[in-house]
This record gives sequence, structure tokens and C-alpha cells, in this order.
Amino acid sequence: MSEAAKEKKVSKIRPGKFFKEVKSELKKVVWPSRKQVVNNTLIVLALVILIGLFIFGLDTLFNWGLLKFVK
Repeated sequence: MSEAAKEKKVSKIRPGKFFKEVKSELKKVVWPSRKQVVNNTLIVLALVILIGLFIFGLDTLFNWGLLKFVK
């Protein structure tokens, strides 16, 4: 049997062991506070609005320029 085939057999993980390891890893996660989540959400919303307005302005400008060019 080749080395790769032997490693495949050894690396099988049972479901119980998998979930135990997942639980162990989740204990290491540092979750953000409510204040951090709200702050980051507001920043994302503000940037989405600003970029949307910028794209809207460019679209309006290009549309106006195209209409002037066609007429």
C-alpha cells in the first residue's frame, strides 16, 4: 500500500471527535462587544450610502453627457 493511501486511512475523523474539537475551538473565539458590532455596522452603512451616492452621481453625469452627445 502506498504512503498516501496509509495517510488517508489514518486521517479519518469521527463525528463525535469532530464536534468536540469544534466546541474546543469556539471557546478560543473572542467575540466583539455589542458596542463594537453597532459601531462597525454604522460605519458599513455609512460607507454603502456614500459609495451609492457617488455611483449615482457618476451615472447621472454620464447619462447627461451621453444625452448631450446624442442630441
